[in-house]
Amino acid sequence: MDAILEVLAYFTNMRFVLMVFSGAVSGLLVGAIPGLTVSMATALLVSVTYTWAAQDALAMVMGVYVVGVFSGALSAILLNIPGAPASVVTTLDGYPLARQGRAREALRYATWYSLIGSLFGILMLWALARPISAFALRFQPMDYFLLALFGLTMVGALTATSFKRGLVSACLGLVVSMVGLDSVLGTPRLTFGIQQLTAGIHIVPVLIGLFGFSEVLMVLGGQQDEGEMARMLKSLIKTREVLKHWAVSLYFSLIGLLVGALPGAGAPVASFLAYGSAKKLIKKPSAPFGEGAVEGIVASESANNACIGGAMIPMLTLAIPGDAVTAIMLSVFYVHGLRPGPLFIRQSPELFHSIIAAGLLACVFLLLLGLFVAPRIARLITLPRRVLMPLVAVLCAVGAFAGNNRLFDVGVMLVFGVLGFVMRRRHYPVAPMTLAIVLGRMMDEHFRRAVSLALPEENFVMALFGRPITLALLALVLIVLLSKLPWVRKRFKK
Repeated sequence: MDAILEVLAYFTNMRFVLMVFSGAVSGLLVGAIPGLTVSMATALLVSVTYTWAAQDALAMVMGVYVVGVFSGALSAILLNIPGAPASVVTTLDGYPLARQGRAREALRYATWYSLIGSLFGILMLWALARPISAFALRFQPMDYFLLALFGLTMVGALTATSFKRGLVSACLGLVVSMVGLDSVLGTPRLTFGIQQLTAGIHIVPVLIGLFGFSEVLMVLGGQQDEGEMARMLKSLIKTREVLKHWAVSLYFSLIGLLVGALPGAGAPVASFLAYGSAKKLIKKPSAPFGEGAVEGIVASESANNACIGGAMIPMLTLAIPGDAVTAIMLSVFYVHGLRPGPLFIRQSPELFHSIIAAGLLACVFLLLLGLFVAPRIARLITLPRRVLMPLVAVLCAVGAFAGNNRLFDVGVMLVFGVLGFVMRRRHYPVAPMTLAIVLGRMMDEHFRRAVSLALPEENFVMALFGRPITLALLALVLIVLLSKLPWVRKRFKK
């Protein structure tokens, strides 16, 4: 009961509510415009909010995250161009509905079921975070190393068409994370004599470059498509008719929650799985799937928004991000001197409750903005992105400079922007690299600590891997790696 009262207390804090609302509006605008992703907006926010109080920063980030994932459905429905990867599946039925003049109806379905998915995810985060944290207290240094390694292998497996490319991206991120002073010996590593690299490569300009400036280069390089606006006819849609699918949407939300909790899986995977389940589960859809079935929107939007709570569960309890946005959110914690992990909820219950409150408030604003504002700003998403990109480029430069007030970070941002552009052109995923940069130093510290503790023991191997949790995590890593070997895959196909 005390926890509920603490969460509800934030609803009366007008400063906190305003921060969430500002983030929600920003998420609506950014997520709706193809090319301006939630990941990019969150990366820019890290640089803007680093001097703020931690609660204010987290409140705005949660507003951007929750509403930004939903708003990708706007351009998916109206332009047939998903505003975010999470909304790819929404285009399959959303755009056909819009072409029939039922765009407003499609947006109404997307709004309500994004709300249901988001609420389900946030409430499950609230319910499950504490027991998972209690279990995580039993983890040893080698367990954390293997858990992070499992996260990287999962990212490589699920975010790339080629598993090798995913691993290459992750290994590149690990190299970047090693730059700076050695955490044990205190000697410089990979600095090449550059004094500014002694303290390591700051995460903010790296994220802004990979997610922000690379997007500018993608647009300038003609790698993004323009779209044609569908008709937005006025129509009367009863809320009771829209909500008749609420029960089955909880099943799709559960899929989103479970997939979101897998490091690297994320909303695109969840929405595809939910859509496939909907085609098998719903025998009599309102229209054939792919031709304007509202059930397709229900499945996609419920699942991809439930991923929000799912992705935050491992991020808060184990310091293992569930997707690219929570990897960037992890850097928000680090910038403010916070350490997510098994002790986070016990040591900082007020911050945990502020995250839950911000998520619930963002759900309220999602409903209001989705019902009353989204249809009116729909024309904004047809603005040429070549007009928007110069502004984004300026924001990237300012955000990179603001972190440490040095031009060197702007140079770092430009380098990683070009690197992100090249990787995306060559179909190398950026998400594994992002996750590896965030987790790399932690992996290094835990692995070396585990080896140091095991060296004095008589049986070195048993000291490292002789615990049930360690063996289970090692088995998971090996299963993922072995399942990608060509001869293993051929054997299973046979």
